[in-house]
Amino acid sequence: MKKNLIALAVLAASGVASAQSSVTLYGIADVWFGSTKNDAAANPTRQTMVGSGGVDQSRFGFKGTEDLGGGLKANFVLEQAFNIDTGAQATAGQMFDRESYVGLSSGFGEVRLGKTRTPFDDINPLTVPGFNSALAPTVNVWRSTDSTSSLGGYNANPANTVYYASPSFSGFSGAASYSLGENKNTILGGNKAGHTGSFNVKYEGGPVYVGLAYQAEKAAGPAKSVKFTRVNGSYDLGVVKLLAGYGRVSDQVYVPAVAGAKTTEWEIGADVPVTSALTLSGGYAYSKDNDSLNTKRSGLGLAASYSLSKRTSVYGGVQSAKTKADGAANLKSDLYAVGIRHTF
Repeated sequence: MKKNLIALAVLAASGVASAQSSVTLYGIADVWFGSTKNDAAANPTRQTMVGSGGVDQSRFGFKGTEDLGGGLKANFVLEQAFNIDTGAQATAGQMFDRESYVGLSSGFGEVRLGKTRTPFDDINPLTVPGFNSALAPTVNVWRSTDSTSSLGGYNANPANTVYYASPSFSGFSGAASYSLGENKNTILGGNKAGHTGSFNVKYEGGPVYVGLAYQAEKAAGPAKSVKFTRVNGSYDLGVVKLLAGYGRVSDQVYVPAVAGAKTTEWEIGADVPVTSALTLSGGYAYSKDNDSLNTKRSGLGLAASYSLSKRTSVYGGVQSAKTKADGAANLKSDLYAVGIRHTF
């Protein structure tokens, strides 16, 4: 009888433990088929191809949480990106290239330690038309897209990061992070390591969203910082959601001939829910460098997404961009694509 009571107690305790913690396998499989052209290539030609991550980068990951009591939770995320068209890792040599962190959350907000998205990246894509996808008007136009952009871009998920996000106070919230370069180099001078600092503040209330974000990245040694600033917002009218964004990039490396070189960029667009399953999204983007060539870029994007179920959707659209510079031929790029996106 005593042994039976002990066994029941053990089972009850394990049931409580299992109810207080969970681990989830999740992911996105996103593939597209289409035609692309880029005049900036060494031999510009039109290419028909199958690509990965038209709307979202294909990925899989593990995430978990454990209830520590008193409202305190331990959390972790391990997330790997891959190219579904080839099966290769998105970043060679990295097991979890998108995110790998452990943290704590409670009424005070959330703290993360590891490799995680910066506060700038948390809000930068929120108002980009074309679902912030390969069909977005900002492709080959904005410099403040992530580092996979052909124009360079910001580091969306630096390593060695300390990250804090506040709870929401009547719709207002914020986040800040600091990423340690851990790369002191006496050869470069000053024996100073690089670092990345980032923060955001935002308001979300009813149909209104407004966000401000800033990120500064500094390499080891005496190099100047690359600085990214973003202000964006949206207003949901029900029949249409209006989107807008404005930003600045300051980078002496990108345009070395101009001290304190800057890029100014903006976009406008809209999401239109035609039915509960079909959404259209499109817009226009522009950027300008204050370089000696008076470089300007502009882009248009139009995309449609149709939900076949809660987890599967098909999409398609067109995107085009143009770069103009004094004394140089115009450079053009475009993409026509259809794809399918499945979450699990």
